[in-house]
Amino acid sequence: MELAYSEHWKRKLKYRKDITDYMIEYAIINSNELKDKYWEDALNAISRIPPSGRILKVIYKREKSKYKIISAFWLD
Repeated sequence: MELAYSEHWKRKLKYRKDITDYMIEYAIINSNELKDKYWEDALNAISRIPPSGRILKVIYKREKSKYKIISAFWLD
């Protein structure tokens, strides 16, 4: 899975160093594709990440073979 970062995520990554690419990939693979509430072309992935058990939400766009990460954050 190839990930591309949006400018927003590049800025937020400085403050969310505990969210790794592995966690983002895990959430996308193990979640249903949910439509975003505000952006009609964006998708959401919500998944519980082992072994911590925390819930991660990822907002992304699917572009051919890439996943463009818009944002990711913990829900708890």
